[in-house]
Amino acid sequence: MKNIFNQLHSEEILNRIDKLNPNAKPHWGKMDVAQMLAHCSSFQDIAMGNSFPARDWLGRLIGNFVKPIFYNDKPLAKNMSTIPTILIVAEKEFEKEKNKLKQKIITFQNNGPEKCKIQPHPFFGKLSSEQWGKGIYKHLDHHLKQFGA
Repeated sequence: MKNIFNQLHSEEILNRIDKLNPNAKPHWGKMDVAQMLAHCSSFQDIAMGNSFPARDWLGRLIGNFVKPIFYNDKPLAKNMSTIPTILIVAEKEFEKEKNKLKQKIITFQNNGPEKCKIQPHPFFGKLSSEQWGKGIYKHLDHHLKQFGA
């Protein structure tokens, strides 16, 4: 499984972000491309320890049992539910969101696994830095595929 802490994997994601078109239409889902970038940026904030959404009851009940979904080799399901606080519905500006996300990815990758905030994921619970690195790559890959990148 690819990991965002790997320099080559991080560069691959950044190159794919650069290939996004502001007019790209999603293959699934309701967010437009700028909203997707803002969503991914908000998710980075959770992984970096800058945002702390509360765990909901379902996550507390089953999150630990299903957390390999987040970091295993199987693709994420299309139209999978998301953390309510990072569901973006407001209009966003494409270039601003693209640059913000790229900077957060670079910072996270440069900080490395040793500086990864090991705070609980709002649904899956406690994750190791390796699980965060794989899960972030998988999440970004999922949304880039959503927009053909």
